[in-house]
Amino acid sequence: MQPLDNYAAAPEPAGLRTAYASSLNETRIGEVVQVCGWVNRIREHGEHLVFVDVRDFTGIVQCVVPRSENLHPEWVVQITGTVAERPEGTDNAQLSTGRIELRDPSVRVLAEAEPIPFSLDERVELDEATRLRYRYIDLRRTRMQRNLRLRSVVNAAIRRSMEEQGFAEIETPLLWTPTPEGAREFLVPSRTQPQNFYVLPQSPQIAKQLLMVAGFDRYYQIARCLRDEDLRADRQFEFTQLDLEASFVTQSDILDFVSHAIRAVVQAVRPETTIEIDTITWRDAMNRYGSDKPDRRFGAQLHDVTAIFSDTNVRALTAPSVQAMVAPSPLSRARLDELVDRAKGLGAKGLLWLRVEETDGRLSLNSPVSKFLSDTEQQQLIAALAAKANDVILMVADDWEKAVTILGQIRLGLGKPLADQEILDFFWVIDFPLFEGLDEFGTPISAHHPFTMPNEDDFARLDTDPLSVRSQSYDLVLNGWELGSGSIRIHTSSIQSKIFEVLGIDEETAQSRFGFLLDAFKYGAPPHGGFAFGIDRLSALLAGEENIRELIAFPKTQSGSDLMTGAPKRIATDALAQLGLQPTARAKD
Repeated sequence: MQPLDNYAAAPEPAGLRTAYASSLNETRIGEVVQVCGWVNRIREHGEHLVFVDVRDFTGIVQCVVPRSENLHPEWVVQITGTVAERPEGTDNAQLSTGRIELRDPSVRVLAEAEPIPFSLDERVELDEATRLRYRYIDLRRTRMQRNLRLRSVVNAAIRRSMEEQGFAEIETPLLWTPTPEGAREFLVPSRTQPQNFYVLPQSPQIAKQLLMVAGFDRYYQIARCLRDEDLRADRQFEFTQLDLEASFVTQSDILDFVSHAIRAVVQAVRPETTIEIDTITWRDAMNRYGSDKPDRRFGAQLHDVTAIFSDTNVRALTAPSVQAMVAPSPLSRARLDELVDRAKGLGAKGLLWLRVEETDGRLSLNSPVSKFLSDTEQQQLIAALAAKANDVILMVADDWEKAVTILGQIRLGLGKPLADQEILDFFWVIDFPLFEGLDEFGTPISAHHPFTMPNEDDFARLDTDPLSVRSQSYDLVLNGWELGSGSIRIHTSSIQSKIFEVLGIDEETAQSRFGFLLDAFKYGAPPHGGFAFGIDRLSALLAGEENIRELIAFPKTQSGSDLMTGAPKRIATDALAQLGLQPTARAKD
């Protein structure tokens, strides 16, 4: 991880200070400076002096202070002193200021502080509830300072990249109308129009399409979005994304715009790192990794071995699809039993395992089912997977999507601990299905949203084989995380009407749900497409964090609570009445 100094460059000092801690070094010996910050640590130094480490957001500087000064950890101070070289043998190589100290100081206490509820030492394990209850103290820790300042660097790099590419930054409303994008929305009651509600936007999707109709050509926004969904490591109620839309473009143009921004971010955060952003299709991703957001930092690709077992005597392998992989690490019998249970928990009928053995230079398979496999089946399986002695082969047999998905989950669980944490593997996934399946009435279900443009080569199959139709949509993936998604939009009424017909949406329903967008399209909509990626997720991965809460200043817990402020809270009855709302019966406290 980059040091904090990389993300906390000291600005020109002003106000109560003439220098920041990190700016002090041997070149400034003899200068009289004023520093401001928090007392980080106090150590005795002889009978009359103490060492006081003063911390600001750029670093720490050691000050030699008379013992008569009454100071305590986390007090806020201003210290005026002379920059001097530390005595020989007392340097601290862990600090950028480790060869100097401030002497002959005058100390001014700006604010006293009570003892803080936990240590800021990074080596101390902290309970997350305590950290979030006192988040303003938790944020003083070096790790959190680094994370949030890294995020600031990410935002700045995004803005520079988008401006270089001719995008205009435009804000869209936070009080919006309900949109049919799938996620549950937060409702905001209107005081002036009782019984009516705004919603908080889950994305600026329709607003940015209207900006294309308005002729802005290239729009972007670092947008705040809100979704009332269950929280997890990579999801909060509130999240931030780079949102962009452009007119008169193709899919490859959008991929280029976003790739330019991603390279700018990586260059700003990890200047020594060069990245390549390649492209794979959704079908390839599923076939090779069993996931549409695969982690490719380790091997163990899936192989379709259905043909090998077309005439097998093993009942467990008589399925439309048989998928196999070589486990990325050795597996004990106990671990194999755990994997079988895991596969069943994911919905598989079972998980077959076969250990590769070598006898007199010849490879064979050993497992509870190997005696039911013919020698031809065994040798073809070994050859298809390029398996070696002591390898373990894992297989799932089911319909194609279920088989690859389940084995893909097994692959991820085994391989992720082996992944190189320094690798940044960005890639695009394209050619997603336009429809993700059929509803209970046999009607196709949109995989993205109903304004996604189908692949032009697949138009003819909309009536005859809709589930085979590909969309002009695309995801950006990093190390097994989906950073974001986008699509080329439908902009002509003839194609839009056809998609509504396939989805079973009649004209009245379409007008009710999407009327203001469809009305706008009547007045000349350019071909356009867009994308959005999560800045929280990208920043977390660049910081080496597994949870986006570590890159958010004031996050919610997994239950949606703000432990610092106590939100959500009950609202007084008279306040509800002003909004035209009636309180319901409340459970006893």
